[in-house]
Amino acid sequence: MTLGYDGRTVVSDLTVPIPDRSFTVIVGPNACGKSTLLRALARTLRPRAGAVLLDGRDISTRPTREVARTLGLLSQSAVAPAGITVADLVAHGRYPHHGPLGRWTAADGQAVHDAMLATGVADLAARPVDELSGGQRQRVWIAAALAQDTPLLLLDEPTTYLDVTHQVEVLELCARLHRDRDRTLVAVLHELNLAARYATHLVAMRDGRVVAAGPPADVMTEPIVEAVFGLACRVMPDPETGTAMVIPRRAPAAAGSGAPAARPGPPAAASP
Repeated sequence: MTLGYDGRTVVSDLTVPIPDRSFTVIVGPNACGKSTLLRALARTLRPRAGAVLLDGRDISTRPTREVARTLGLLSQSAVAPAGITVADLVAHGRYPHHGPLGRWTAADGQAVHDAMLATGVADLAARPVDELSGGQRQRVWIAAALAQDTPLLLLDEPTTYLDVTHQVEVLELCARLHRDRDRTLVAVLHELNLAARYATHLVAMRDGRVVAAGPPADVMTEPIVEAVFGLACRVMPDPETGTAMVIPRRAPAAAGSGAPAARPGPPAAASP
């Protein structure tokens, strides 16, 4: 598969199998093609060559409503309409399930209620989305995607702009959705240690190609991290989870900078 924008190729001759029922996380340096790949998987970017196969069929040939019933997308640039409430935004996720008359059903209401319960935002149902914290808004967007009731959920940098508490909160939610609801999740993340902690399958990219893919313990190694990010590091077990934890090495000191500078002494006495 080859992907690009405005005459510029970003990804060339790429093949990335996504294991069914996995929590796949894509990592790599900026501008390596991570989000471009996710957009192609979501059918918001058409490949210049090759195809995205969904359940063995070219995703571009499938009806839009059928695709929307199969995969949900949490976009990095998602913006809620001004003044919309949490319940109304989550209800938007039911659009793919409406027939030609677009009638709201009891099943729609139950799906919205279940999605808000699963993401912990049911008590915020009447609140305007633009009044919520960053972590709360991310949970609301995930609830909207969850309300689509799709077996596949794509998340483009779901922890961007969040503090570490909200990052963990969002990823714990994703892990529960994967574990308890038997969903396949694909996420783009920048935080290596969180990727190693939560992923069941890891894809490491650089310069538009896959450098390594597989279980996090096999991918998050010192040689691969250095090859992908140019970062000299040590990889140790996380004391909390036992998953891989990347610790950057300190850069060597510049020549001559190792010794502390001498303190100036008292001025020399003038000769008579």
